[in-house]
Amino acid sequence: MDKLIEFSKNVQFTLGDSVLEIIYLIASVLFIAGLKMLSHPESAKRGNTLAAIGMIIAIIGTLVLHEQNGKKIENLGFIFGAIALGLIVGWVIARKVKMTKMPELVSFFNGMGGAVATIIAILEFPNINKELLEVHGMLNFEALVIFLSLVIGSVSFTGSLVAFGKLDGIVKDIRSVALRYVNIILLLSVLGFVAYLMTRGNVNPSDLMPMVYILLGVSLIYGVLFVMPIGGADMPVVISLLNSFTGITAAMGGFLYDNLVMLTGGILVGSAGTILTILMCKAMNRSLFSVIVGAFGGGGEVIESEHGSIREISETDLAILLSYSRKVVVIPGYGLAVAQAQFLAHELDELLNKKGVEVKYAIHPVAGRMPGHMNVLLAEADVSYDKLVESDKANDDMDNVDVVVVVGANDVVNPAAEEDPSSPIYGMPIVRALKAKNVIVLKRGMGKGYAAIENNLFYHEKTRMLFGNAKDTLQRVIKEVENI
Repeated sequence: MDKLIEFSKNVQFTLGDSVLEIIYLIASVLFIAGLKMLSHPESAKRGNTLAAIGMIIAIIGTLVLHEQNGKKIENLGFIFGAIALGLIVGWVIARKVKMTKMPELVSFFNGMGGAVATIIAILEFPNINKELLEVHGMLNFEALVIFLSLVIGSVSFTGSLVAFGKLDGIVKDIRSVALRYVNIILLLSVLGFVAYLMTRGNVNPSDLMPMVYILLGVSLIYGVLFVMPIGGADMPVVISLLNSFTGITAAMGGFLYDNLVMLTGGILVGSAGTILTILMCKAMNRSLFSVIVGAFGGGGEVIESEHGSIREISETDLAILLSYSRKVVVIPGYGLAVAQAQFLAHELDELLNKKGVEVKYAIHPVAGRMPGHMNVLLAEADVSYDKLVESDKANDDMDNVDVVVVVGANDVVNPAAEEDPSSPIYGMPIVRALKAKNVIVLKRGMGKGYAAIENNLFYHEKTRMLFGNAKDTLQRVIKEVENI
């Protein structure tokens, strides 16, 4: 009878374990399907929902079925309380945050992911498998995973917070050649600490905790100084890179806990962030190394040049020009997000469509403050996805465009990227607005863009400036178009 009871328990444990693995597999499939759907605005919401469902069933399955040494998960009250608190806080923040603050929100959430990975590493280090320590000492895979999670998570945490501060205007760039050498020294120190800890042999992990805390401190400092010199125009690339770091730490957690769903989710986030980072660097015609060392961006030296005269245009004249055009291209930038003018831009393009005018939006890869910022912004205003054209494709047809309307963009249309070898942004592909017959720039004033360099586009003979808040300006232009 005792053997039968023991057999029954073993079968029950095996069955529960198998069901949990199946749940993790289903959740992983939902993650992959959700990520695929995010590639198009029309399916993005469903994709997000699918991924969320995958996460929910993975959490529930873990809480109900996971066992370790024959014990179920305890402290469920604290766990559900933490989940409820996170849901409430996340829901409130997501509902209240403005679209202009979305890059900051992404950086903040990303930093929290890095912080979680760091805390897990600190907590799990004293619990390294004793059998592994006896056979391999500290030079084992589990220790390596913990150290990688600690270092990368720390860098992602403080780096994301610095990125948040830069995007919000709280933190200013520190541009110094000396800082690059400081960063190299810190990076070598981090690698040295990891190498030292992993060669300690069969020791009690608790005895090494002081050194682990030193490694944590150096990694946190490196995360701050790593992002500090990176210029404003490179921030979308940096956000993508930090996002990939957080994904890697999640994958490390999957290895650590032998958890398929954590591993899959981390790999998806890490690989997607890495691929996006590489694609954005390629689109900017810059290496990742030049981005990391802060080759250009906010706080950079202003390039002096001879300026021509500013030519202004009225709302009435612009309405007439747009109404009698065949092709119009809108080039959106961060100023469009600041003014929350995306809805009015869509209203204007619908009015022009009724008059037989073809309207497209030229989207530069790094327009805004995070990857895909303009796509998300215009999708929020229900702009049809087929109207969004990548900058290189828009350039191919720019000779046939009657009017280009630049709304809040600056650096991504700056001719210096192609004409001035001394410019910090030289070599970065731009939207070639000057190839169009007319260029209209909507700006609040003559301030420089996020890269802090002059834009000679504003002084070109083809260009007309319409000063004012983009939202107010577009409202007046719409009224004028309606009266024509």
